[in-house]
Amino acid sequence: MSPDKPPEAPAVSSTRLVLTLALAGLVSGVAIIGIYEVTLPTITANKARELREAVFKVVPGVTQMQKLVYKNGELVPTTVTEKDEQPVYGGYDADGSFIGYAIPGAGPGFQDIIGLLYGYKPDQKVVTGMEILENRETPGLGDKIYKDAEFVANFKALSVEPEIIPVKKGKKSLPNEVDVITGATISSKAVVRIINETHTTWSTRLPQPGSEPLMTKPEQAADETK
Repeated sequence: MSPDKPPEAPAVSSTRLVLTLALAGLVSGVAIIGIYEVTLPTITANKARELREAVFKVVPGVTQMQKLVYKNGELVPTTVTEKDEQPVYGGYDADGSFIGYAIPGAGPGFQDIIGLLYGYKPDQKVVTGMEILENRETPGLGDKIYKDAEFVANFKALSVEPEIIPVKKGKKSLPNEVDVITGATISSKAVVRIINETHTTWSTRLPQPGSEPLMTKPEQAADETK
């Protein structure tokens, strides 16, 4: 007499399986959206703080700032930018005197988009500093564009005329030249290219030195980093 076979598990219908997966996906989606909505204010605040700190770094001497956009042929203060508007940031001292611009730029690097902010003094036609805001370059190599102090120092009192030129490390001899990083040539050249291209765009939009927008009252510019 053969031993009894164990009872077989009931088959799960395809409809039940699909419904279970759909429910799991719905719960996961709701959870992700909930987490995003909860953390969004913190993320936004952190980005605004980082941007403000970067403006103060790339334009030395700045104690207050305001967002500026190019609209109807002129540069004007604003608190909110439209989707297709590219802002720059005016930097001012404690008395409200204009010091320089902080200009965002972005472009392809070795692996992904590099986002940066550079300071610019139009009366001297020089870059006064550079900060990387967004970077996904190769760790240990491409990330030297913000970790290598010597490379970052290239962008202090850097002439933009006729354009910024990347040169082999140790070969810098002119005020518009930048020593590239050995082992991260593509990434460091990308930074130079982004600033050159961004400057080309903004050079025709910025007003003549001495005609920069006046600093608005603090209550009018309270949302300048939004």
